[in-house]
Amino acid sequence: MNAPSLILYQRDDCHLCDLALEVLAAAGTPDFESAFIDEDAALEARYGARVPVLHDAASGLELDWPFDAATARRWLDAGRTSSPAAGEGGC
Repeated sequence: MNAPSLILYQRDDCHLCDLALEVLAAAGTPDFESAFIDEDAALEARYGARVPVLHDAASGLELDWPFDAATARRWLDAGRTSSPAAGEGGC
């Protein structure tokens, strides 16, 4: 079985990350992995202020927080061909 191509980058004890999980569930997001950036220097450097971020490993495209279920669904349905501009950042 192939690993999911979607990865949600997040932090421990991050209320925005918890909200993102709820939004992704409401959007009917297919299986994804959770990657916690807290103890990974490279991920911290890349995603530190941006989490939560939904990353498509197949295309390299990312959906930055804030997003709602409709935005996530459009991003997924469009084949992840575009990513909205970065929002206000995360935790």
